[in-house]
Amino acid sequence: MTSKKMQNTHIKVTQIGSAIGRPDNQERNLIGLGLNKLHRSKILIDTPDVRGMINKVKHLVKVEEIA
Repeated sequence: MTSKKMQNTHIKVTQIGSAIGRPDNQERNLIGLGLNKLHRSKILIDTPDVRGMINKVKHLVKVEEIA
């Protein structure tokens, strides 16, 4: 049997838009991603859950793949 190593890829998420005046669920998604102020960045493991949260606030964040 061959064992495959799962390669953990990471993404850098930077907040570029304000949550002021946005629906509550968008603000909660930003907080869930670890973002709460403009131009703050977080490095996160690229999972479907994280991608779903990013998709909800894609107009407020910038995403970069980290090799």
